[in-house]
Amino acid sequence: MSGSIGHYRIVRQIGRGGMGIVYEALDDRLQRSVALKTIQPASDPQMRERFLREARAAAAVSHPHICPLHEIGEHEGNPFLVMELLEGESLAARLERGAIPPPEAIGLSLSILSALGALHARGFVHRDLKPSNVFLSVHGVKLLDFGLARPVSFDADATSLTLPGVLLGTPRYMAPEQARGSEVDFRADIFTAGALLFEMLSGRPAFNGESAIELLHSVIHEQPPALVGSLAVVEIDRVIQRSLAKAPDDRYQSADEMARDLRSCLSRDDVSGATVARATTRLVVLPFKLLRPDPAIDFLAFSLPDAITVSLTGLGSLVVRSSLTAAKFSADQPDLRVIATDANVDAIVTGSLLHAGGQLRVSVQLIEVPSGTVRWSHAIQAPLDDLFSIQDSICSEVVGALAVPLSNRDQRQLRQDVPANPEAYASYLQANRLSESSAQWNTAREMYQRAVEADPAYAPAWARLGRCLRLMGKYGGVGDEAYLAQAEEAFQRAFKINPELSLAHNLYTNAEVDSGRALHAVVRLLGRVRERTSEPDLYAGLVHACRYAGLLNASIAAYERAKRLDPAIRTSVAHTYFMNGQYGRAIETDIDSPPYVTVMSLMAMGRTDEAATLCHSAKSRMTGNDHLRLILDAGLGILEGNLEDGRAALDKLIALPTFSDPEGWYYWAQAATQLKDESGALALLARAVDAGLSSVRGLETTPLLDPLRTFPQFNEVVARARTGQSIATRAFTDADGHRLLGLPVA
Repeated sequence: MSGSIGHYRIVRQIGRGGMGIVYEALDDRLQRSVALKTIQPASDPQMRERFLREARAAAAVSHPHICPLHEIGEHEGNPFLVMELLEGESLAARLERGAIPPPEAIGLSLSILSALGALHARGFVHRDLKPSNVFLSVHGVKLLDFGLARPVSFDADATSLTLPGVLLGTPRYMAPEQARGSEVDFRADIFTAGALLFEMLSGRPAFNGESAIELLHSVIHEQPPALVGSLAVVEIDRVIQRSLAKAPDDRYQSADEMARDLRSCLSRDDVSGATVARATTRLVVLPFKLLRPDPAIDFLAFSLPDAITVSLTGLGSLVVRSSLTAAKFSADQPDLRVIATDANVDAIVTGSLLHAGGQLRVSVQLIEVPSGTVRWSHAIQAPLDDLFSIQDSICSEVVGALAVPLSNRDQRQLRQDVPANPEAYASYLQANRLSESSAQWNTAREMYQRAVEADPAYAPAWARLGRCLRLMGKYGGVGDEAYLAQAEEAFQRAFKINPELSLAHNLYTNAEVDSGRALHAVVRLLGRVRERTSEPDLYAGLVHACRYAGLLNASIAAYERAKRLDPAIRTSVAHTYFMNGQYGRAIETDIDSPPYVTVMSLMAMGRTDEAATLCHSAKSRMTGNDHLRLILDAGLGILEGNLEDGRAALDKLIALPTFSDPEGWYYWAQAATQLKDESGALALLARAVDAGLSSVRGLETTPLLDPLRTFPQFNEVVARARTGQSIATRAFTDADGHRLLGLPVA
């Protein structure tokens, strides 16, 4: 277009949007260049009103990071806006060149939040914040396009500007409530600010989809992957996680609040060196299919994917869902969209197995989800007694196909823990499958021992043997006590062979905690987290160990990071919430079977009828495991007033010769209190605290211990727990735990 609009001479077109066209123009009166935005002549009245509303919003706020409005006018019946002509580029153009280093990305976000804060203070919500509406001028960030901005307090006229059934905004950058067509407030802009920060750091959008419907589904139901890199990046990721909470009440409640946390990240010593922030690739290895039944390789359908999962776990930019999660999607024709949403992954590995003539043929595919795009497909054939070469080949090919950046440590990890003996590896894989059932623990133990005898230098087999022996020792009968000492020996063999073996570090946590070394476990795991910020199992271990040490806030923070990395991860956080007096959250997060944390929480809340019903239901489904059955019998004795039956069950629990778990004794003490056995309860509490349970709040909060509070012995137990908790707090601080888990230093 050439010519003039009013006293503005058109120079050139510089942009076109849904409502109109933006030109560079020359103001003849003031002899300055400006940006002139016109509305399309055919625009309907509602579009015209949105255009005018943009003018009102822009005129209402004077701020360094909001593009100033010079004038609003009308030409041939159509309104136009005159704004400052900016030099530079949009954030969208900058992102085409890749990710932005953390210090720069935080600086840009702070400018955006400052502008939003000013806009919100005047009562406006932007509602269409996106990279193309953020301009990086030579004088700093400028927010553009307030066509969807509107006051938070709606009146009849304002509401009528929203078309029925039409979503206004950009799906990829909408808040969930906006995507649902619900009313929005300032917190919708907070969500979008978090999405922009994620995209700046990672170089990829927070939410993806090939259509508007898929994008809206992603915004409403999915979470972007965690960011990894330095500890500064982890800290920034926590800010993003909070800003992207699906429920507005769970987000930052103001732009200033989010900006405060980002400034804290910017002040960290290591942020200037955090030149790269990577979005993790989230992967699940599904159980492989047997093309025809074959007892000789049945165990490989689950064991080979599990071995691949373990080998890939711990790589810096890769988060691999557990085999337990993968087992949920073992159908012949898995629904890729369901897997993408429920497992919250970006890619899956599928495979099939065929055994013929002593040869094993494995066909493997790497598939992007939910699109179903095949990234890599390969067929591998090897002798059945050379299973490791198959696993190693698959792992290497998957890493290559995903283009996962490997550090020197990652490369060592992939080359480490190579079994020297094919027979040892086959025994190891068979034992892994058997160890999932308590009825097969003894057979699994024999298979693990066969593996380490054939290959004494294979660290994963020692670690898995340690777990199997620990479980047999803890839940076994008379004569099984020796298994606990053997478990310790097996774990130490694994650490001696490979001190960095993640599998061993993760499995050893429960052994340490049960034997009264929770604080040692906390410090050890924090050291691992410093090097492995993307490994959810390490955080899951900290959930457990921190609770025993009395560090309940740290336990919950570790849980939140673990869930950020792997929403399907299993943790013991329900016990943490119980000790913290958050009984509703304890019930929500209880994954145990039977759900005895839920039962205890219902009892603590006085909902005894519900607790009794749950106990009966759980007992009716139970097969085997006398230990867990006795817990339910003791609970039912309390809940139904059969105190003698309850005491008999509890006495049998206490008399178990190999059970060693301070937290178990803590729960049993609450049961004994309800059974009117105060002296027995006090003895159990003393036993729990002296064996390493230092949760003062866990002792002080639960109403189930109220009858004991007048006893001097109870106060003595609490005092000993407080001493242990103080020691743990100092050690946690010295290990940099507050920084590693994103907690404020008291």
